[in-house]
Amino acid sequence: MHQLQPVLAGIRALPVSVRSAAIAAIVLLAGFALIAALLGHPDRVALFAAPLHTEQLSEVQDQLAAWNVPFTPSADNVIVDAARRNDLLLRLSLAGIPHAHVETTGEALANVGVLTPAAVIDAQTRSGLAGDIEVALRSVDGVDDAWVIVAPAQQAEFADESTHPATASVRLQLHPGAVLSRDAVAGIRRFVAASVAGLDAASVTILDDRGVALGDGTSADDPSSLQAALQSALDAALGGGVAIVRVHAEYTHATTEDRETQRSAAGADPIERAQSSESYDGGGKKYSKNDEHDERGTDTREWITHADPGALARVSTAIFVDSARAPDLAKVRELAAATVGYDPRRGDVLTVQAVAFHHGLVQKHDGWFLLYGAIVPLLPALAIVAGLLAFGRYLLPSVNAVIRAALEREGIARTTRSVAGYAPARVRGALANEPPHAAAAIISALPAATAAAVLELYPQHEREAIVKRMQRVHSSVIPSAEELLARHA
Repeated sequence: MHQLQPVLAGIRALPVSVRSAAIAAIVLLAGFALIAALLGHPDRVALFAAPLHTEQLSEVQDQLAAWNVPFTPSADNVIVDAARRNDLLLRLSLAGIPHAHVETTGEALANVGVLTPAAVIDAQTRSGLAGDIEVALRSVDGVDDAWVIVAPAQQAEFADESTHPATASVRLQLHPGAVLSRDAVAGIRRFVAASVAGLDAASVTILDDRGVALGDGTSADDPSSLQAALQSALDAALGGGVAIVRVHAEYTHATTEDRETQRSAAGADPIERAQSSESYDGGGKKYSKNDEHDERGTDTREWITHADPGALARVSTAIFVDSARAPDLAKVRELAAATVGYDPRRGDVLTVQAVAFHHGLVQKHDGWFLLYGAIVPLLPALAIVAGLLAFGRYLLPSVNAVIRAALEREGIARTTRSVAGYAPARVRGALANEPPHAAAAIISALPAATAAAVLELYPQHEREAIVKRMQRVHSSVIPSAEELLARHA
């Protein structure tokens, strides 16, 4: 503070006009700085035209933060740079953000009153419960979105009616390339069943975005999924366009049952013993035969295996590899067997063959290909250039003569201006190296007395040539034929 006192004292000592001018300058500079800051600051607009719900706003903010995009959150929208609005909307749309808003149980029952009918309350409860399940399924790995329909149980009220248990249908929109495992599908089924009172897991139907029903093991064993997985693996190992994969799966259409029984001896003796003996007495004419069969105690075990309809019965896989790439078929077979889960005991078929792929027709060119393809298209341009050169060569002498005449006239005019005030002897000295036509043109522009005096200084033959030139009518633009012939002689 003590250090500022001399400065403040110096400011107070300044005249009032100086202080007023300084304050005005500071205020003006601050105003200019504020205006520059406002003009330089980018326009800020709301990213979405309609307000967002709470979960949608959270999704958008998380995604923008992951992309490192600057934004300003508001109560129901986000404020971004106006120049980047369209780009951000496109990126969010491709990412599937934000998801469509669904009513949860809290929102569905928010307007329920004392006088609301029970049927309406039940319908809103089911709608809110379906919304709760959809929001929860969106967080499952590989699931982009989900739609749930819950059908309540129907109790029979009359003798001719039947009772129907509660059911649920789930449609999943999977992330591109995502495949749900057996455990994931089973977990989703149990989750939906546990969310609805009285719903059995067997009554939950799950579909993917292709309309394929997902069972306890059908998603991982689906032929299209197996084919896509094997094709991507071969493309990554061999390169694109080297292998063609086709997978066909067969499923059981009826319930099957396999029984296996195993018997083992109870002790050290065998399970069964059979003995036969025969005797014959010739004197007494007697024949006897004795058969003995002993069966001892055994331990018996029986295994019964049930297979429901729709279980995977056999997988047939065919792989065709381009023979031009010289692939190792044994390694390709090992990779395919591991990818599709090849099981020979189940009757699976795996075929790997190297064939010649069709790569399109190769054009064959004759010896004149270069002439046809390169020179022939240039012939019109070459002809035009040759014509221009010939025409220019024909007109070149005339054009050259015109240019030279123009230069000579310019030199004559310049010389005329320079010798206008000279004495006749000095003019004669300036025209010493000029040809007769140039001297005639210059002398003609001089006063009559000066021109006569200059002509008297020339010898007889030069004077006659100059006078002859001065008496002839001459075009100032086009030289005469004699001049052209004399110049090109």
